Amino acid sequence: MVVPFMSVYTIQKLHFTVIQSGWVMAFFGIGAFFGAFLGGKLTDRIGFYDVQVGALFLGGVQFIILGYQHTFVSICILTFMLSICNESFRPANSAAIAHYADDTNRTRSYSLNRLAVNLGWAVGGGLGGVLASVDYHWLFWVDGSTNILAAVLLLNLMPRSQIRTSVKSVAKVIKSAAAHTDGIFLWFIILNTLFSCCFYEFFITQPVFYVIQWHLDQSFIGFLMALNGILIVVIEMVLVHKLDGKRHPLSYISIGVLLSGITFVLLNILPHNAGIAVLIVVMITFGEIIAMPFMNSFWVSRTNNSNRGSYAAIYGMSWSTAQIIAPAIGARIITLGGFDSLWWVFACICLFVSTGYYVMKKILKKSESIALAQESF
Repeated sequence: MVVPFMSVYTIQKLHFTVIQSGWVMAFFGIGAFFGAFLGGKLTDRIGFYDVQVGALFLGGVQFIILGYQHTFVSICILTFMLSICNESFRPANSAAIAHYADDTNRTRSYSLNRLAVNLGWAVGGGLGGVLASVDYHWLFWVDGSTNILAAVLLLNLMPRSQIRTSVKSVAKVIKSAAAHTDGIFLWFIILNTLFSCCFYEFFITQPVFYVIQWHLDQSFIGFLMALNGILIVVIEMVLVHKLDGKRHPLSYISIGVLLSGITFVLLNILPHNAGIAVLIVVMITFGEIIAMPFMNSFWVSRTNNSNRGSYAAIYGMSWSTAQIIAPAIGARIITLGGFDSLWWVFACICLFVSTGYYVMKKILKKSESIALAQESF
């Protein structure tokens, strides 16, 4: 609820410049980078359960405190601390899903988790737009309270004692190579980081773009945010069930990234009105639906219970790096060349990334064919 409106909040309510607002979101990304690393390390060491509970409780408290900050320095510091805590949850959560899933339902398991996340996004985005039009302060209280409530529900619905022994016993038995030695995974991460910059720019900068360039009101922007989540909730599980196993995951990732790139082009060439804004959200959402569940299943397929936290950490750090780069670079491009230049740049990046994933798929298929031929001899 807070993050999508943070740029608008800092510019309109706190009267920050576009550059200052970009730096606030960059500090969120810097904290998220370290949070992902910390969360992955702690997940492999103490297990996913304790990391999730701690991150939810502490994050909830920090959201509330952030709402009482009004200076540029204090906002940056609290945003940094909050994002460390928030992002440490993600590797633990990814490891938890992998723990309960298996090879036959892994992609759908992550898709189901995304359904839950985006249902929250739909409610949070829609309600956030309404609350922001009344008083921005409510955003921080509601977001913080839901974090704390999630921690309480986790403690009560899935007691720690049910999973602690099994996770630790498996971790002691299995040993494998570290994530940073997996070359294919690292190339995957580089491409994912570039795509993540585009994806974050869409959701961080576009609300400001709609306010400044298209003159849409905050309630309608909240509706657009909610529409993204609603479409994912309604469509993604069905579509992923149809697609899963029929093509290589990298094929779907390439197609989804390409569709996202086309969306950035349309922002520049189509008329500026509410109907087009809805079309843009629909297209970027379909790109997200086609690509992201298969991104998760691809990297998880290269892990086991002893190293999953480190893989999840690097994957999370990839997104966090984008959170650092995208706002700062995006703000600079806007200042120098306007929003049109921004959308053209990110359209080109998406085209490059889509091609990269396609080439990676060809390389993997070739190496798999060579391996099978060698086994036959």
